[in-house]
Amino acid sequence: MASTDVPTKYHVRAVAAPVPPVVTGWPKEITGMNLRTRMSARQKVVALAGASTLVAAGLVTLPATSAYAAPGCDVTYSSNQWQGGFTASVTIRNVGDAINGWTLRFTFPNSSQRVSQGWSANWTQSGSQVTATNMSYNGNLATGASTNIGFNGAWSGSNPSPTSFSVNGVNCNGAPPTTGPTTGPTTGPTTGPTTGPTTGPTTGPTGGPGPARVNNPYSGARGYVNPEWKAKAESVSGGNRISSNPTGVWIDRISAIEGDPDSSSNGPMGVRDHLDEALAQGAGYIQFVIYNLPGRDCSALASNGELQATDLPKYKTDYIDPIAAILDDAAYSSLRIITIVEIDSLPNLITNVSPRATATANCDTMKANGNYVKGVGYALAKLGAIPNVYNYVDVGHHGWLGWDDNFRPSAQIIAEAARAEGSTTANVHGFIANTANFSATVEPYLNVTEANRLSTWIDWNRYVDEQRYAQALRTEMVSQGFDSNVGMLIDTSRNGWGGAGRPTAAVTTGDVNAQVNGSRIDRRIHLGNWCNQSGAGIGERPRAAPATGIDAYVWIKPPGESDGSSTLIDNDEGKGFDRMCDPTYTGNPRNNNNMSGALSGAPISGAWFPAQLTQLMQNAYPAL
Repeated sequence: MASTDVPTKYHVRAVAAPVPPVVTGWPKEITGMNLRTRMSARQKVVALAGASTLVAAGLVTLPATSAYAAPGCDVTYSSNQWQGGFTASVTIRNVGDAINGWTLRFTFPNSSQRVSQGWSANWTQSGSQVTATNMSYNGNLATGASTNIGFNGAWSGSNPSPTSFSVNGVNCNGAPPTTGPTTGPTTGPTTGPTTGPTTGPTTGPTGGPGPARVNNPYSGARGYVNPEWKAKAESVSGGNRISSNPTGVWIDRISAIEGDPDSSSNGPMGVRDHLDEALAQGAGYIQFVIYNLPGRDCSALASNGELQATDLPKYKTDYIDPIAAILDDAAYSSLRIITIVEIDSLPNLITNVSPRATATANCDTMKANGNYVKGVGYALAKLGAIPNVYNYVDVGHHGWLGWDDNFRPSAQIIAEAARAEGSTTANVHGFIANTANFSATVEPYLNVTEANRLSTWIDWNRYVDEQRYAQALRTEMVSQGFDSNVGMLIDTSRNGWGGAGRPTAAVTTGDVNAQVNGSRIDRRIHLGNWCNQSGAGIGERPRAAPATGIDAYVWIKPPGESDGSSTLIDNDEGKGFDRMCDPTYTGNPRNNNNMSGALSGAPISGAWFPAQLTQLMQNAYPAL
């Protein structure tokens, strides 16, 4: 484990997206049901603190003369609330004959309860009665099959759970369907089918060619809005001004594939849930962050991962393979699925290994065992084989790799990974800079010259902003054998640096430090500072093709999610305490012994940090 006193000097920290803590897992008291082995998070219900969970049971039986199984249904409802709002998850399970189209109805006990936004169903409300009808892709439910839907809601006074549900007019009590007739002929079968088919696809065909890849997956397409992040953003005053922007969905642990609300970094919606919701939204693209390498993150503590340094086989079989299987489902072939592959990894093998002064024992281990390179190569090969998946590999940021001794060596090791474990450079559609970091997209009043490279801020770097760094790195990547059409992404979610003190022109008086510091819009104390930076603001809104060689400005780091805790907080997610997140920390040689610049009161990485979102909106540039 890296020392808390030696976080890397030029190192971007990235964490997974938090959501309202909701529910996961089937309660032990109902595990006797014959459920499918693969369940999405919305098929799992465990009440957390402040959550309510119920299972409604019921069945309507047809007359004894019927020769068919009776219709039957089981509904599981769970919610997690905060002041004035809540997120609900509903699982509908068919325990009767196959259903071709469904309508769910229930009544809120409190007249103040309202559905404000739903997913995976058409939601309406009249008075206290709520109605949800199926979407085109989830209307057919075979016997034993389930579908999961949900919504964000508002309440005042109290937020009790509904107690009665019906599907297609049938009260849902969860009992199996009745047998066939008990009277009639004495020969031949005396019972009808009890469950119907138990095998066969439950989500549609897998595989399929899908549409051909386009040069820029962001062009002409609307991005997926994560409803879990949207609800959190709108819980902060003014958050509705940004909540409809597409953000990255972070898959930062194995349990996140199915959905894991017990984690601060993700919620009850699993990968398939997000894909289904993207279809329901009519989105053209969806963004996933692939973030669970063995030995993650070898150079800092705030977002250590669940897999140990030697867990490459588990990374392949338990993490990448299940993700690839879901993304390869033909039901999602119309979506452009963008994968951000393993941020904060490969450059560590250049900048934070022996004999450099910035070396850590963990990074030395990962370089020696090769599992970063092999893991990235395996992920690129598996995901790149899916026709509608677009892999973008993380390339840090200019304040990490912009120096001559970091720039080309990092490009070379990324190229090595792209050719590892059966992959080729053809599996890389592009690269992403500034993921979850704060570097300015463009410094409008500052450029690097031989005269100002010696300034304390620039410190002999070749670049002062992400756009020029990304464009230069793109050229370098082409020289390393990548396709000449590779595109770059820049994460602009937290690098606007607006508000008071933003320069309006270049400063040309004083010494070189005065000129550089007076001209730069990036107001960090040191460009190596990466954790919950004070004074940061929302940056450019997501948009396609903003500059030459840049496929898009994106919000991969959802604004309002912590980079790491300000103080030590015990947790069961393996996330350590990094002093660079401590606002009282006076620094180390990696940030020239400067203060950390971090906000106080921050929770562990990935957890919701509303004070940070308030600051980001106040300092947004362009202004909100």
